[in-house]
Amino acid sequence: MTSPSSILLYCRRGFEKECAAEIQAQALAAGISGYVRAKENSAYVVFVAHEPDVLATQAARLRFDALVFARQRIFAIGPLSGIPVDDRITPLIGTAAGLQRRYSLFWLETADTNEAKELAAFTRKFERPFAAAAAETGLLSGGPHAPRLHVFFLTSTAAYVGYTLPDDSAPWPGGIPRLKFPRSAPSRSTLKLEEAFLVFVDQPETMLRPGMSAVDLGAAPGGWTWQLVRRHIRTTAIDNGNLDPALLESGLVTHLRADGFRYHPAKPVDWLVCDMVEQPSRIARLVADWADDGAFRYAVFNLKLPMNKRYEEVRRCRELIEERLAAQGVSYRLRFRQLYHDREEVTGFLDLS
Repeated sequence: MTSPSSILLYCRRGFEKECAAEIQAQALAAGISGYVRAKENSAYVVFVAHEPDVLATQAARLRFDALVFARQRIFAIGPLSGIPVDDRITPLIGTAAGLQRRYSLFWLETADTNEAKELAAFTRKFERPFAAAAAETGLLSGGPHAPRLHVFFLTSTAAYVGYTLPDDSAPWPGGIPRLKFPRSAPSRSTLKLEEAFLVFVDQPETMLRPGMSAVDLGAAPGGWTWQLVRRHIRTTAIDNGNLDPALLESGLVTHLRADGFRYHPAKPVDWLVCDMVEQPSRIARLVADWADDGAFRYAVFNLKLPMNKRYEEVRRCRELIEERLAAQGVSYRLRFRQLYHDREEVTGFLDLS
């Protein structure tokens, strides 16, 4: 078997610097030396290991869930360049077989940029013959828990070949959940909370049960409240602005015209959600204050990032919350991720249950 030589990461266009900084830091903490290739606005980053064998043995220490700016993380070889136009399949299948003996499925992918999307016609056409060849060689006989095969095309004759593990990666091609905007939702921001639930909530049947309670800070016009109401969660929506009348007619929503930074619930709620436009550190302190008081079990909150030092700002907010929780001596899970439906922001999730 061949050890992967690189870690390939997909990210939002324009956030390559932040993605590169965190994979470099994570690799260093795991004792993996290497360097980063990151081209501005390319929507992907490559960490190249100096010693592939060390990368292979220490890979388990590189948890995907700990990454903020990466949509997907792939252990890869490449780029394979000069792939013959008359036989692309042989070198790609051969490289894949050298990395892992069996896979559960394969994805042919490109970067999430307008330029790279021009390859979409090629990948669609190439998918059928590649699938036939992979099936014929037994490459796709690994079962549902086997690694996933990724072929990431830079051009029609250059690609990275790699794999992800189902329990330590994003479950969607390109790391992008393709969500449909619901017509009855009052704003497109509703997709941010829907994606957050998909990414962070590992037990929806218990964590998002009908009859639970929630507070939505900065609720108007109600995009995040809509996601709670569709799950039959009783919600107190806090905002001086107007809320979509249909939400009020549901019988599940109480609208209070108040300042989200001054409001505090009379008793603890199951969920705190917050999408207010404010400095990230102020939102982090607000969440920490609520956590100090035991005012929620779960929280989803957005941090609107500055133009510069975005990676450092996320680390600062994480440390602010963690220091407060450490002082309490409580157990918790705290994660951050720049979601596909986020823009110049990242989404945080805090579990105190």
